[in-house]
Amino acid sequence: MPDTRRLLDWYDAHRRDLPWRARAGSRPDPYRVWLSEIMLQQTTVATVSDYFDKFIDRWPDVHALAAAPLEAVLTEWAGLGYYARARNLHQCAQIVSAELGGQFPANPQALQTLPGIGPYTAAAVAAIAFDMAAPVLDGNIERVSARLFAVTEPLPGARKTLRPLAGQLIDNGRPGDTAQALMDLGAAICTPRAPRCGDCPLSEGCAAHRQSIAESLPRKPARKQTPTRRAATFWLERPQDGAVYFETRPAKGLLGGMLGLPCSPWESSSRNGKPPPTARAAARHAPARGPWQAGPGEVTHIFTHFRRSKAAP
Repeated sequence: MPDTRRLLDWYDAHRRDLPWRARAGSRPDPYRVWLSEIMLQQTTVATVSDYFDKFIDRWPDVHALAAAPLEAVLTEWAGLGYYARARNLHQCAQIVSAELGGQFPANPQALQTLPGIGPYTAAAVAAIAFDMAAPVLDGNIERVSARLFAVTEPLPGARKTLRPLAGQLIDNGRPGDTAQALMDLGAAICTPRAPRCGDCPLSEGCAAHRQSIAESLPRKPARKQTPTRRAATFWLERPQDGAVYFETRPAKGLLGGMLGLPCSPWESSSRNGKPPPTARAAARHAPARGPWQAGPGEVTHIFTHFRRSKAAP
């Protein structure tokens, strides 16, 4: 069994200085913990840091965020992606502010009743903000746990096995610090490639290290081919002042609620074995009638599950 005390000693000496973390010995602010965990879903620490600081400067507590217009929150969020997170963030803030007196629930079950908070985020907030012994399983802890216990079952199925194993690592005296220590260990030492096992405080109790299979874990399924979807995007400019026409996208769906140029439906390049629609066919979806002219080429956007190419008619 890995010695969690050695992990915490390492953490006390090497903990990352992150803008949402409380100073050593200070009680974490649940609002800051929650905000950071929502932002960190599917987004790197390096990217989140600047956005977090901007949000805190503008909305320093949950009441301020709840009172903000949704459009302002979406604008500040622009660039972080997964925009449903921003809408859920705003809705959650309004519920906590109006119905819970600005106080986040302390236990994972109650936290999961709030918009945008799933099992992982609930466990992270409960552990870090309230020192609850809730097993946290982010990407870093997932990797550390898979290696410590030599779990060879591929992801995502292995998560059912990894969650209780991560729970065995919790130091009941410092649950929140244990979670953050495992996150930092995965980010700095137990990295996806070339893990520094010689510098790891848990290497003596690591089953994967003993078996020399650390770098092969956790195992992942074969990557699926990313499909390409194509659409025509319309640039409509007012001659008098050069103003460009934008539309607000539907609230639900990709980029929901965001401003964007109007476009035709996104079609798979191989849907039903047919080629993508022609520019003339796409022009049926134009925001206005007129002699639309084809643009100089395509613009490609890479999303998590597909690649999008746009042409401007």
